Amino acid sequence: MADLFAILENKILWASLLAWFLAQAAKIIINFLVEGKWDFNLLIGSGGFPSSHTAIVSALAVSIGKVEGLDSPMFAVAVALAMIVMYDAAGVRRATGNHARVINYLVEWAKQLQADRLADNLQQERLKELIGHTPFEVFGGAILGCLIGFLLA
Repeated sequence: MADLFAILENKILWASLLAWFLAQAAKIIINFLVEGKWDFNLLIGSGGFPSSHTAIVSALAVSIGKVEGLDSPMFAVAVALAMIVMYDAAGVRRATGNHARVINYLVEWAKQLQADRLADNLQQERLKELIGHTPFEVFGGAILGCLIGFLLA
């Protein structure tokens, strides 16, 4: 039972999870303002503004820095993790989304040409294109995460 109370009192954990949740919720609100419709699937989706991956690791790093100290090994690990996640979100995952966009285009193009043999082999669902983030989306997630980590830890 003490372990449960320890989890419930873990400011670092809750600040990180709140940053993730607020980033995902912001996507729903932003989508409503831009598109004029509510899309609650965005709560569990990836991509978009702000980056929830970046928000959670930024809140984690800032929270650890506040609680454990900026000179602690845990803070160093959290900052390194945050840098890897942000690089991946804006680099590798964004490139993957760009590749998916091109592949989807080529599949549709082949189907429109009705290239019989080729079209028969292209019976797959569209690949997800919104996977990674622009640098601006990563920056937005970092600001949100740092703010939440600073305020809650």
